[in-house]
Formats: sequence, structure tokens, C-alpha cells
Amino acid sequence: MSAEQVVGRFAPSPTGPLHFGSLVAAVGSYCLARREGGLWLLRMEDLDPPRVVPGAADEILSSLEKLGLHWDGEVVWQSQRNEAYLAAVETLRDKGLVFDCACTRKEIILSAPHPGEEGPIYPGTCRTGLPVGRKPRALRIEVPQEQVSFSDGVFGRVQQVLADAVGDFILRRADGLFAYQLAVVVDDAAAGINQIVRGADLLSSTPRQIFLHACLGNSVPKYVHLPMVLGSNGKKISKRHGSAELDYEFRASALISLSLSLLGQTIPKELHGAPPAELLPWAVKNFEPRNIPAANEGVGVDEEVL
Repeated sequence: MSAEQVVGRFAPSPTGPLHFGSLVAAVGSYCLARREGGLWLLRMEDLDPPRVVPGAADEILSSLEKLGLHWDGEVVWQSQRNEAYLAAVETLRDKGLVFDCACTRKEIILSAPHPGEEGPIYPGTCRTGLPVGRKPRALRIEVPQEQVSFSDGVFGRVQQVLADAVGDFILRRADGLFAYQLAVVVDDAAAGINQIVRGADLLSSTPRQIFLHACLGNSVPKYVHLPMVLGSNGKKISKRHGSAELDYEFRASALISLSLSLLGQTIPKELHGAPPAELLPWAVKNFEPRNIPAANEGVGVDEEVL
């Protein structure tokens, strides 16, 4: 593999069947990787056992195969990578970048200076050491009062001051599980991922991940955040929107076509109704990233067509 080869990925969570919003992200990431002659890898983000639904991972893999979205290499399972996450934590600890925290969520809410983008901002209570008589619960990374910025392939320049937006964030939770922000950075770096295409609901996570990449000495991938797919109620399409009823075997063509349409791609009339084996090669060759709508509010779809 050359140093310049694009390596993309799709990373679903097995908390239920593949829903349409995730399918759109899969189609977008697949096309953008393949159009560059790149690899498209698959990672199953089964990091949080209580949320994993038995059989969901196999169902997702089966759905992708029925849709013609074939991945390269073997599937990576986050549940099997705890040693890698622990090694990353130790690297950060050796650099003096992390600290143990004894605070409960209630304590943080009561003492937070102001609300952040995803909840109360951690006030720094345990930065200089645990309070007397308290035991560590979580592990946090200390963030500087500096701006993180990057150029997104759809949304353009994105800037965030981590200290103001999220504060010192968690790397290992009170229940002992490693946090998503750490795991995704470690896994992307280990796989050589250099192109990350995913939903805009993860746009605000990207500065944290860029910061972690820098702390660990990794190269930073390029990011493309696709507009979220919204139902008729204006809310994000999720596993609660009837995704279990989607028939990926008999409706593969319609679902791929709708995904491409929501991504701003115009399918020629002669390919209307064509199977994925014909639609996807056309999409890979003709995909226009500049046509992806940069809709902060997302793009709507009528659930009745799903």
C-alpha cells in the first residue's frame, strides 16, 4: 500500500439493525474511498457491552453484503482491543496529560461554570490531585485553552476551543470502559485511516479526536461530515425509526438510489431501478463531493418510502 492511498472506513455500532441514516453514511464513505482507488475498512464499534444487541453485528454485516457494500480485510471489533486502548492511556499518562477524577456527574453539574456543547463543562476539580478521602472514578485528559480547527470536506472550516466547549473530557469511564473518543482515535491510527466520512452528528467530536491524535503523535485524517438524515418529525433517523422493517435484499436498489440522492448525486435515468452491482460502480466513478448538501439542519426523508 502506497503512502498516498486513501483508507476509509465505516464503523457502525451493533445496537440494532442497520438503519437508513447509517446506510447513507456507509454509501458516502464507500464512494469517497473507492473513487480514489482506496480501501474501505469495516470496524464494529461494540465498545459498550450493555448497549450491544445480540445478533445485531451479524445482521449489519449481512445487510451490507446484500447492498453490495463489500469491505476490505477483516472486520475490527473494538471489544477485542482493550490492550491497545490501555497502551494509549499509559502513553498519555507518561506525558503527564491525564489525571484521575473522583467527581460524580451530579457534582459536575452543580459546580460546572457553564453548559458546554454536550453538557456541563468539567470545572477542573481533580486536575491537581484527588480531594482528600476520595477514590478515582474516571480518567480525564487535560485540555488547553487553545483553538482546534480543521477543514471539513462538506462544512468547511470548523473551529472549537475544547476548554470552553467540552472541558477536560473522559478517556475511561467510571464503569471501567474506555470512552468512544479514545477508542476511535486509537483504532483509526492503527488501521492507517486517513479519510473519515461520517454523519454530521459527530462533527463536534472531531476537535477532541484531532487533539488526541496530536497528543499520541498520530497523523490527522481528513474529515468529511455528511448531513444527518431526518425523519418527517424533524429528528435524526435512528434505529427507532422502523429500521428493523427495511428489507435490504429486495429493496437494495431503491435504498442505494435514495442514499445517493440525499448525498446530492443525480442518477441517470437508464440506471433507475438498476441493482447495486450496477449502481455502485457508476456512483464510485461519478461521485461529486461538491454536490453533498452542507445542511446543518440535516436532509429530510419520508419514512413511508423506506
